[in-house]
Amino acid sequence: MVLVENKQVVLKDFVDGIPKENDMEIKIGKIDLLHPPNDDDNNKGFILVKNLYLSCDPYMRGRMRNFHGSHLPPYVPGQALEGFGVAKVVSSSDPDFKPGDFVSGVTGWEEYSFIRKNEQLRKFVPDDDIPLSFHLGLLGMPGFTAYAGFFEVCSPKKGETVFVSAASGAVGQLVGQLAKLHGCYVVGSAGSNKKVDLLKNKLGFDEAFNYKDEPDLEAALKRYFPQGIDIYFDNVGGETLDAVLANMRIFGRIAACGMVSLASLSGPQQMRNLYHIIPKRIRIQGFLQSDYLNLFPRFVEYVTSYYKQGKIVYIEDTNEGLESGPSSLAGLFSGKNVGKQIIRVAHQ
Repeated sequence: MVLVENKQVVLKDFVDGIPKENDMEIKIGKIDLLHPPNDDDNNKGFILVKNLYLSCDPYMRGRMRNFHGSHLPPYVPGQALEGFGVAKVVSSSDPDFKPGDFVSGVTGWEEYSFIRKNEQLRKFVPDDDIPLSFHLGLLGMPGFTAYAGFFEVCSPKKGETVFVSAASGAVGQLVGQLAKLHGCYVVGSAGSNKKVDLLKNKLGFDEAFNYKDEPDLEAALKRYFPQGIDIYFDNVGGETLDAVLANMRIFGRIAACGMVSLASLSGPQQMRNLYHIIPKRIRIQGFLQSDYLNLFPRFVEYVTSYYKQGKIVYIEDTNEGLESGPSSLAGLFSGKNVGKQIIRVAHQ
C-alpha cells in the first residue's frame, strides 16, 4: 500500500441554472497508488493516471443536474467531477497501457484517477511541436467537434457564407479557420471587443462583431450577410439562432452544436422565425462528435498538418492548479475565458 493525498474538485449538489463557483468545493482525500478502490479478485484491470491538464467544457453543466435523459449520466454529488483530460500513466494492469504512456480521454477532476474502462482513454506520442494541452482542444474533443460538425454536418462548398457564434471559443475558433481554408467567407460573433479583435487579426475571420453591442441581431446579420447565410455553426442557440433563421439562404444548413445561452433558463424560449425553415428549405441538425469517431485519425492528420504549416492557430486560456477548477468552469458561462479554457493540474 502506498497512500498519497489526492486533491479533488467535488460537486456539492445538483445545480439549477448557471453553475457557480460555490456549487463546487475542493476536497483532499487519500489514494493507494498500488490498488484501486473496491479492488477484488474479479477486477479485470485498471490504469492509474496522474492528471496533467483538465478541460472545462459547456456540456459539463448538463451533468450537474439530476437528469437521466441525456447521452451522459449526471454527476454524483459528493464525488469528483469527470471530464476530458490529458494524463500520464503511473501504473497499470492493462497490457495496452504502460507506465509513462501519455493519454487523453475521460478522467476525474483530481490529481490521480483510477480508470477501469480503457476505451475511455486514447494513447498518443508527444510531439515537441504541439503542446500537450492541445490534446484537450485543437486535437481533442472540441477540435474534432469543429471538424466533424463543419465538414460532415454543414457540407460546405467553396465560396459559401459562414456564420459562427461563440467564435473565439474552443470549437468556434477552429470552425472559422476550417471554413477559411475551404474558401468560404466567414463572420464570427463574440462577447467582447478583445475577442472580436482576436477573431479578425489572429484567427483570420473576414469580419467579426460584439453581439452585446448589437440591439438588433437580425439587422446586424443583414449588414454582414446582405445575400444571406449559407452555413450557421450554432454554439449558443436562443436569440442568435432566431435572428439567423431570418437571414438564412435557401437550402442553408445549421449545425446545432451548443445552446449555452439557454443554460440559465428553466423553461422553453419562444422562437419567432421558425417559419423560415419551410420556404427556405433550411436543414437544422444536432450532432455529437462521437457520431463520427471513425474520422478521428483523418482529423488529427488534417489539423496537425495545417497547424505545423502555420495555417491554423489555436488560443488557450490556462489557469494554474486544481484549486482554480470551480472558478474556471463557472467562468465559461459568463464569457471570462478567451479561447479554450484548461486547467494545468501538474507538470510532467
